[in-house]
Amino acid sequence: MTNASNTAEAPEVADAAPATGAPDGAPAEVVGLRDVATRLGDRTIWSGADLSVGAGEFIAILGPNGAGKSTFLRLLLGLLRPSAGSVRVFGRAPRRGDGAIGYVPQRRNLDPDLPVRGRDLVQLGLDGARWGIPLPGKARAQQRALVDEALAAVGATDYADRPVGQLSGGEQQRLFLAQALVGRPRLLLLDEPLASLDLRNQIAISQLIAQVARERDITVLLVTHDINPLLGVVDRVLYVAQGRVAIGAPDAIIQTETLTALYGAPVEVIRDSRGRVFVVGLEVADPHPDRR
Repeated sequence: MTNASNTAEAPEVADAAPATGAPDGAPAEVVGLRDVATRLGDRTIWSGADLSVGAGEFIAILGPNGAGKSTFLRLLLGLLRPSAGSVRVFGRAPRRGDGAIGYVPQRRNLDPDLPVRGRDLVQLGLDGARWGIPLPGKARAQQRALVDEALAAVGATDYADRPVGQLSGGEQQRLFLAQALVGRPRLLLLDEPLASLDLRNQIAISQLIAQVARERDITVLLVTHDINPLLGVVDRVLYVAQGRVAIGAPDAIIQTETLTALYGAPVEVIRDSRGRVFVVGLEVADPHPDRR
């Protein structure tokens, strides 16, 4: 993947005026893309992206490996600039270190002998960039209160003082989620938070994210390879494939005709008696398996 320092030739994203509100009954826009294209080196990842994400929406980002799902998150985090078009987050150009955005990157493998406690991991979401500079007593107490609040929100209080390396994958993922929530963000970006979890934990984490988002009025964009654990909680699906982006309700996007058109190759969507979705044919539809 490429960071902003490797895209110096790309045009700056023009600052937009803050959003002044949405039409009656419509949520305010949190994320807006207008005719956006992204490139890595001399290769276009995707182009012509036009979409708007409203406050409080839960969006699942789907697509094959290398299609540019993580690239989409990097644009919103201000780590990458578009090669064309404009990107807005909260009505302005994305910027690095935006405190209004919580981010959970792809899962890291933690050393089983790592002595860091769960609550220490969560606190890094508040002071991870402070290089150990101590806070005054009142500020420390406020931080502890925020950490305790985030731990409680994800149901991780009972193991907050245990070494993180000794926790299960599901428990660790709850702590990473708490770390992203501790600063009270308004937008939550999650890069494959369900990967490496068993089905039971995938469903539990999906429902937890949806519950916390509703309680805190957070907009969620979540990258995943499998829509099934999210079917009961997601509002819309953003599908990235073959250099194109489509967004809509799950039943509208995850259709044989829609995905076949996106891929430019035969793709079949199958639904079983329990409503689970299976997409068949992707193994031959994506000629760029190395592209993130």
